[in-house]
Amino acid sequence: MELRIFTEPQQGAAYDDLLAVARTAEAAGYGAFFRSDHYLKMGDVDGLPGPTDAWITLAGLARDTKTIRLGTLMTAATFRHPGPLAISVAQVDQMSGGRVEFGFGAGWFEAEHTAYGLPFPSTVERFERYEEQLEIITGLWGTPVGQTYDFTGEHYRLAGSPALPKPAHDIPVLVGGTGRKRTPALAAKFADEFNLPFQDADTAVEVLARVDAACEAIGRDPADITRSAAFVVCVGRDDAEVARRAGAIGREVDELRRNGLAGTPDEVVDKLGAWRERTGISRAYLQVLDLADLDHVEFIAASVAPQLRS
Repeated sequence: MELRIFTEPQQGAAYDDLLAVARTAEAAGYGAFFRSDHYLKMGDVDGLPGPTDAWITLAGLARDTKTIRLGTLMTAATFRHPGPLAISVAQVDQMSGGRVEFGFGAGWFEAEHTAYGLPFPSTVERFERYEEQLEIITGLWGTPVGQTYDFTGEHYRLAGSPALPKPAHDIPVLVGGTGRKRTPALAAKFADEFNLPFQDADTAVEVLARVDAACEAIGRDPADITRSAAFVVCVGRDDAEVARRAGAIGREVDELRRNGLAGTPDEVVDKLGAWRERTGISRAYLQVLDLADLDHVEFIAASVAPQLRS
């Protein structure tokens, strides 16, 4: 199972904080460094120094790292128009030498839209726009050089687009969530990877069954879609270190053991093994909330990752 690092910078992080984590993850051998796409803190934190933009951050990391893959869980369709977003992501992919992966969602956190003057349509309209954006972005990237791209939908219209620039490689598209109908259908049509964010294994099994059914309904092999899950992570050499790390992020150890990946390396390996057996996931996104604790990132790479490769 591949381990990836996932950060939530809106909770309080500057670019240099993210760069330190990304470089640590790269040196430690993680498969990727991902970040959220949010403009407002959540919960009882100050969020200082304030939000950083996901794709500006990833552009910087594209030049300040060398080998680690880079992406978002999840870029919000409500934040950007699809044409300029396709340009931005393709440019960052070029800047990175083809290391970008594109996690994309409908957007959900109304308060951040209010705080920064962003429209927040109804759930129905958000998913309509999301579907059209998936069609447009993948269509722009997939249009051969020298040809143009046109699209007419309910919310967007493109005419005679040169569909440039092109990414450096075929950018994997990640879709995720627990929606019962539209999300599985969109995953079946567009996704290279389906991600389950912070769910229990029983729910994951149910959601993945809906994705499989949606694939079969359009004649796609469900095995074509990589399965992954995101977990809050809190690993320590002993119970005292686990408790210290849990306290640093304002969480209870017992709650993290139930809902995340918490405990000693052996405990975490056992839980990931059980998830793999029940759900078929092959990637785990480890949500690291204390970005100053670089030892945590290194310790997991040294003590958990080798057991998952054996």
